[in-house]
Amino acid sequence: MIVQLSAQKSTSFVYASLYGLESCGAGWYNAGMINMEDSYDIVIVGAGHAGCEAALACARLGRRVAVFALSLDCVALMPCNPSIGGTSKGHLVREIDALGGEMARVIDRTYIQSRMLNLAKGPAVYSLRAQADKYRYSELMKRTLEAHPNVSLMQAEIVDVLLEGGAAAGVVTEYGRVVRARGVVLAVGTYLRSRCLVGDVVSETGPNGLRNSARLARRLAEMGVVMRRFKTGTPARVNANTLDFSKMEVQHGDEPPTPYSFGTDKRGFAREQVPCWLTYTSEATHEIIRANLHRSPMYSGVIEGTGTRYCPSIEDKVVRFADKQRHQLFIEPEGEGTCEMYVAGMSTSLPEDVQTAMYRTVPGLENCLIMRPGYAIEYDCLDPAQLELSLAFKAVPGLFVAGQFNGSSGYEEAAAQGLMAGINAALYAAGKPPVILRRSDAYIGVLIDDLCTKGTNEPYRMMTSRAEYRLLLRQDNADLRLSRIGHGVGLVSDEVMRGVEDKRRAVESETARIEALTVAPSPRLDEFLRGRQSSAVTTGVKLADLVRRPELTYDALAEFDSARPELDDDVREQVNICCKYDGYIRRQMSQVAESLRLESLAIPADTDYSGLHGLRIEARQKLAAIRPQNVGQASRVSGVSPADISVLLIHLKYRT
Repeated sequence: MIVQLSAQKSTSFVYASLYGLESCGAGWYNAGMINMEDSYDIVIVGAGHAGCEAALACARLGRRVAVFALSLDCVALMPCNPSIGGTSKGHLVREIDALGGEMARVIDRTYIQSRMLNLAKGPAVYSLRAQADKYRYSELMKRTLEAHPNVSLMQAEIVDVLLEGGAAAGVVTEYGRVVRARGVVLAVGTYLRSRCLVGDVVSETGPNGLRNSARLARRLAEMGVVMRRFKTGTPARVNANTLDFSKMEVQHGDEPPTPYSFGTDKRGFAREQVPCWLTYTSEATHEIIRANLHRSPMYSGVIEGTGTRYCPSIEDKVVRFADKQRHQLFIEPEGEGTCEMYVAGMSTSLPEDVQTAMYRTVPGLENCLIMRPGYAIEYDCLDPAQLELSLAFKAVPGLFVAGQFNGSSGYEEAAAQGLMAGINAALYAAGKPPVILRRSDAYIGVLIDDLCTKGTNEPYRMMTSRAEYRLLLRQDNADLRLSRIGHGVGLVSDEVMRGVEDKRRAVESETARIEALTVAPSPRLDEFLRGRQSSAVTTGVKLADLVRRPELTYDALAEFDSARPELDDDVREQVNICCKYDGYIRRQMSQVAESLRLESLAIPADTDYSGLHGLRIEARQKLAAIRPQNVGQASRVSGVSPADISVLLIHLKYRT
């Protein structure tokens, strides 16, 4: 049962009795009733990627923050892939940076390889991916927390959430310590009632064999939190000294590399990068897997949780894609100070002897030594439909939830939620309204709206296809889109904001100039165009129209523009994209305008959907459960049809 504190009995005594600590000595409880209470503005439960961003956001907004980690050795841990970013995830990292978060700054200082993905496609899906030295990343993020005067980083398991008047009022540690707060952020990751599985061996632990947390899971269930059971996994780590890299394809980083943070100085950013390697499974690999499926906890019925669709185990790949003769594997270093290599693409929970046999059928891994076997992990998470778009828990004011506990997967998704939960917890403590990012504002807005409005029945992974306005939400313009919001909150400095506005003005000015500039036909221009398989011109043509040709770019046409100003690389990039995709951008902006019209139609919180005649029963039930804040959000609720929205619009018209 969740304890409701009363003024008549001290919280120290209540928790001494509750947790059986009366006889633990004078340090806890004696005749003098030593008071172990202390207070902060915000308590963050968990110090993973979500917890770190939440803590720093609160602290930078002037709030005193207590951060509790199950282990101080595992702050910002990377228990799975040793990288930050990738397709769509790179967008999230850039947006975190534009809003004033930390992830991009830390990876820029700890990367060992950096690559821009999807360059063969359009700029809407370009995405940075950086290999991290995972140990240096964790160390630097921990030091960043420790260095902030408003942050108190501590090791303890949190076993309860205090409630006063139905609102979150603090937490209780495993040792009975009561920590009061005006807001609580749960960023507990995959640790609640977690268990790791390797074959038929089940360990009641969190990732990497760390301790888990069972008591908080029980307490949250008692509070009425609807919980789910999800599953994810990780591949084995192999010793680099036992690999034959001559049988693999080398994968180098970009030269020069691109920083993640808009604030990173490109001068001096480049460094000697560490290569990754590409290899493949073989038919022998698949034969071993098929012969041992009965020993996999996924297929033997031991695993209860729902796994992620977009990051399947190697067992799943072999079964689901039986026609595939091989699957790609990337061999990635875990850091510069270790021999451990991550075998990306070969996540497994098969027994260790099977893992050894199947890994040794992969070219280059014939003599590999497995340093850590792969495993599956099951854990409790909540149904995110219980959350407001601010990531506040609907039933408990002052309680915010972020990260994988919300049903998402991935470091970047967790960090993005942590940043927004931290911002909104700090605003809640100050009595201010929350910041809500719309789907047309950011990938972060898409992520949170998908989770809170649609819910998820499996670990949610961000993808570019989820963003309907992805041409507007490019990673290259995240600062232009979001820095004003970060500045308005207080996380982006005046100096940074001035730089962003200078960039915006430079882009707008130069785009307008080339739209008006006419380039006269000439033999030199004809020769240039023929050399790029572009049609010749017989009359004057706007420079912007030439830029719009697929085979040409703003920079390539510099020799035909004598008045071209000196501009920074990022400004020239924006001019090229804004000009080349102008028609598509305008079309998406008109779609956004219609979307914003629906978003502006607020739905009163006391709306009785059961009494709305014309709504289908399913729509009534779904809308009553989600309680959308506006018509736009209501239109995205699963099971609500356009006809239902028409009924809702009529109701709102007559209500006003």
